[in-house]
Amino acid sequence: MKSVEMKIFSALTMLIVILGGINWGLVGIFEFDVITAIFGDGNHETAPSSVVARVVYVLIGFSAFWQFSLLIRRLLVPVDPE
Repeated sequence: MKSVEMKIFSALTMLIVILGGINWGLVGIFEFDVITAIFGDGNHETAPSSVVARVVYVLIGFSAFWQFSLLIRRLLVPVDPE
């Protein structure tokens, strides 16, 4: 990917990870799962209750792995001071 495309992709995955974290915070504090409420089949469960909800959870997981890989790269590769 080109540099601009990579920055957009990284920003998008960071946004998805943040939204996923907020969702899990709501699950932990209020026992309310926004993803299941929006994309689920009406059950008030934290487990994915529809295919769309499962896809959203998978996107959150892939985004988290992507952000983790960026973190590792930043830790392992020294940054040149400009």
